[in-house]
Amino acid sequence: MQKKILIVEDEESLLKLESILLTTKGYLVRGATTGLAALEAVAEEHPDLILLDAMLPEMDGFEVCSRVKSAPETEHIPIVLLTAKKTPEDMAHGKQVGADEYITKPFKSAMVIDTIEKLLL
Repeated sequence: MQKKILIVEDEESLLKLESILLTTKGYLVRGATTGLAALEAVAEEHPDLILLDAMLPEMDGFEVCSRVKSAPETEHIPIVLLTAKKTPEDMAHGKQVGADEYITKPFKSAMVIDTIEKLLL
């Protein structure tokens, strides 16, 4: 069965790139461009994994992550924070809100795929 991945990215070109990358790997992909849209998509789709940007309009990725991880029905969903925020404080904040992995941009596609595959095992 195809695994569902929710990509939350407000930069249109990156969202397309990540979607193509994951679709070619056989994943079912849905995109969201804001934090609120991400939470709606999680409630509707119950994705197997979330690829989440930290800097988003309306609600940042850290808050989205915190909300997903604090809800009993979604706390099991692995979350990969994929972001340009790369200070040690940002990374610590990512772990605090429950992110399973933290990848900084610019990223290598292979690394993202490896991380996703590892979390979906």
